[in-house]
Parts: sequence; structure tokens; C-alpha cells
Amino acid sequence: DPDNAIYTVLDYEKGAALRTIEVINASLNSSDPSSTFAVTVEEQDELDGDLMESVDIYVSLRDLTSDNGTSDPNRSLVKTVSASEFSDGPVGLPRATLTATFGEAVSAMGITENEYTAGDVFIFELVLNLTDGRSLGPESSSGVLTGVFFQAPFQYNALLTCSPEPGDYTVRMFDSYGDGWQTDCGNGGSGITIVLDSTTLEVGLCSPYGGCNDGAFLDESQGGCTPNDGYEGVATVTIPEGTVSAEWNFPGDNYGEIRFEVYAPDGSLVYDSGDFGEQASGLLPITVCAQ
Repeated sequence: DPDNAIYTVLDYEKGAALRTIEVINASLNSSDPSSTFAVTVEEQDELDGDLMESVDIYVSLRDLTSDNGTSDPNRSLVKTVSASEFSDGPVGLPRATLTATFGEAVSAMGITENEYTAGDVFIFELVLNLTDGRSLGPESSSGVLTGVFFQAPFQYNALLTCSPEPGDYTVRMFDSYGDGWQTDCGNGGSGITIVLDSTTLEVGLCSPYGGCNDGAFLDESQGGCTPNDGYEGVATVTIPEGTVSAEWNFPGDNYGEIRFEVYAPDGSLVYDSGDFGEQASGLLPITVCAQ
């Protein structure tokens, strides 16, 4: 019967994907025009890469700061990477590391330093152009392509940072249950990590239970955490003069018991994680730019 569902199921079009292999850098230092967004992707199509013609890299600004007004420049083309710039990866499919510098992105959008600031986000979009005339981008993606294997969103966010103000930052940390921090230490750390150029620091509330097998902080003797009464503690993060970049990351809260506040060297509050358990894992938008 020509009306059977099987004929509709079999009437499909094969597309293509840019699978994320590694996001090498997802932040841009607004103090450094050469600061670079970089992602390694692998192209897949029904001809094992032979359908690829080129990849366009677009950028747009998501203005998340209101101090200088809000404006979202139109999506702009940064560059086009031809298929010849890809090379065969481990399974014979074409791979390449796609890059765009902060200077290139700003030039493409035609914006000035008065239109962006640290804390904003640059959105990089990839458009895969095929030899049959089709172009596939973020609108072509789906839940299947953004899952664990493919990770092919065709779109990446890059946080706009700056060279940090040097000095002592105060981190006030709280735990609602009173047993120190039990973060996701088995999957990326035990507390807040601060990456200063090539140096990594860590702060958090020591747990009396200790040990990552329990998803808890190591004890005081292991370092990287602040002795406390179980409920509250204060740590100091010193950013040296001349530091180019500072990235603050939070690994996640296993039990919804954590909150924290970060204060700049001048004593002003620069970040509040909100109520207990509200802070999601990932990069924290803590930006205090050097004068």
C-alpha cells in the first residue's frame, strides 16, 4: 500500500556533520587581539568527507553587560576554510582545527571597544558547505547531533575576558549542611579552580570526611581547601602583577549545599553564586579588568 508509513520513513535526505573532537579554547582576552578561539572538528558525510567543499566561520556578539548599553551586532563572516585545509584523521575522515582571533572577530563585526566588555559572549557558528550546493549550520542540528558522540552543535560560545586586575581576591564560601564542600571531585576537581596563565589554584571548604571516593574534599593536609566549622570559610586568591588571563571554574555541586561570593581587591562584590545549589558547573563569569 503506497500509503503505508514505511514509504515516508524511507524518504529521507542524508546530511553531514562537523563532530567536535576538542574545544581547545573557549575564551577570548579583550586585552589581546591575538587571543584565539579554537576548536578541532571532524567532518562526516555519506561519501566520507568527499562532499565537503568548505567551512564558513561566523561570529556574533551576545551583549550581557549593560554598563555600556546593549547591542547585538549582526552575524558576520570571519573567514572561510577550504576542504583542502583539512587532513585525514585516525579513522580516515577529514579533521581540522578551526580558529578565529579576537581581533579577527571584532574586525568582522565592525565594532569598537565601546560596544563590548568582559563578560559578554562571542558566538561562533560553523556552516558546512557541500559540493552539491547545500549548506548546513546550527539550524540543521538536532538532539541526535548534539549528543555524547557527535557533539555537533555547529555553534560555540566564547566568553570575553580581559587581563585581570592584580591583587588579593576574597572568596567567601558557605555550606548549608555543615559538612564542608562535596563537589564533583571525581569529574574535574574538588572546588573552585582558578587558572592563572599556566598556574592552577584551588579553593573550597575542607570536608571532615575527606576523599574523592565519597565525592568530598580531601582533608586539610592535602591542601587546596580552607579549614572551617563546616558551614563557612574564607579563602584568598592572589593574582600576581602581569597575569595575562584568569579563568574561574566550578566543577559542580553534588548535593545542592554550596554557595559562594567573590570580592575584588578593592572589596567590591564581583560574583554571587546565588542561593544554595543554584550554581551550575562550568566557567564562572568573573572579570575584573586591569586598569
